Amino acid sequence: MSTRTVIRGGLVITASDELHADVLIEDGRIAALATSGTTIAEGWTADRVIDATGKYVIPGGVDAHTHMEMPFGGTKAADTFETGTRAAAWGGTTTIVDFAIQSVGGALREGLDAWHAKAEGNCAIDYGFHMIVSDVNEDTLKEMDLLVEEGVTSFKQFMAYPGVFYSDDGQILRAMQRAADNGGLIMMHAENGIAIDVLVEQALARGETDPRYHGEVRKALLEAEATHRAIKLAQVAGAPLYVVHVSAMEAVAELAKARDEGLPVFGETCPQYLFLSTDNLAEPDFEGAKYVCSTPLRPKEHQAKLWQGLRTNDLQVVSTDHCPFCFVGQKELGRGDFSKIPNGMPGVENRMDLLHQGVVDGHISRRRWIEIACASPARMFGLYPKKGTIAPGADADVVIYDPHAEQTVSAETHHMNVDYSAYEGKRLTGRVETVLSRGELVITEREYTGHAGHGVYTPRSTSQYLN
Repeated sequence: MSTRTVIRGGLVITASDELHADVLIEDGRIAALATSGTTIAEGWTADRVIDATGKYVIPGGVDAHTHMEMPFGGTKAADTFETGTRAAAWGGTTTIVDFAIQSVGGALREGLDAWHAKAEGNCAIDYGFHMIVSDVNEDTLKEMDLLVEEGVTSFKQFMAYPGVFYSDDGQILRAMQRAADNGGLIMMHAENGIAIDVLVEQALARGETDPRYHGEVRKALLEAEATHRAIKLAQVAGAPLYVVHVSAMEAVAELAKARDEGLPVFGETCPQYLFLSTDNLAEPDFEGAKYVCSTPLRPKEHQAKLWQGLRTNDLQVVSTDHCPFCFVGQKELGRGDFSKIPNGMPGVENRMDLLHQGVVDGHISRRRWIEIACASPARMFGLYPKKGTIAPGADADVVIYDPHAEQTVSAETHHMNVDYSAYEGKRLTGRVETVLSRGELVITEREYTGHAGHGVYTPRSTSQYLN
């Protein structure tokens, strides 16, 4: 059945424009925009009219880095695809790209099928998959070609976690060479895991077991070294490179240098690195465990360099690396040994609001907010202009955002399936009011009106950021 929705009176913000316009939605897509108050806009009739006066009308967020139901260290991430995508919608995100995992000894296809089974019929918003490549061999390389053809166009490798996801330089080079041929994009967890394991062993031998030592052994220089090495391997392979969760200013410097040389090298950071620091890791009574993630939180002085990287476009994307583990019963697995604390933090619900706070605080412009949270991730991972913008033909993934509403972040009021908030008590200006996914109301004036199974799997083209 055909449905028409008109959003009237808001300030439409995309990565390139800000305009006072009404938005016409038909059959799940943006049909037209027209200047508010004009004859054209006034003439539109609709089944549903949403008044956005005094509000922003922005594209739904694209979070290109989440881990729902991810197994890690004998447990698994606390959010299911149902709870995690519902929380994402509450936070104004309408598309996630999650990571399917290849088991060592297994096929890429087995891992991808397993993740499809977890997600199908359970998501409140649309979703896609990246593929974690844990075992590079001839069969894996052939499978990469097949996955690109069917819309899984990015592959993550790890220089960290020896014995789990780790790939050596030779395996990385082979995968990069394959990506250079098939148009795929290699995503790199850039930390020198071999060296880090030595430092972990030495710290534990000295009796340094508290969560803060997680940050001390995973040194910024080892993130920078791995970032540099990944860039050089990609250069040898003639492949583009996307470095995930960049946290250290030294790693930003490596990316900036490579980009200045004209290399197709890209970087992502996450809200936790922009707003939190090693001060959180050092919180007493094991509270620091809540903030254990990898790459780790850095000292506060790194934050300014990350914001700068976002302004200069040496960092293009802000994703969450949402991988929540409850404090009670999960993070506590590492009491007495920081290396056993499950690595990961919740954040899929907070990203759009935290980045808007970056606008309020003067770090970035409104359009840059939309660029790093919506448009660039969509372009980077082959979803644009279906996702990431408000333009005729785009999916009607639209957020009505109140830039003046004030909120206090708390685990008591968030919708992620985790027993703490990394931003507990933080006051933010700006809040999501209404969210549409493909023209359907998922959040209606701060009430959840969506349902599991509305979200559909979305195949992706190869990266559009390279064009």
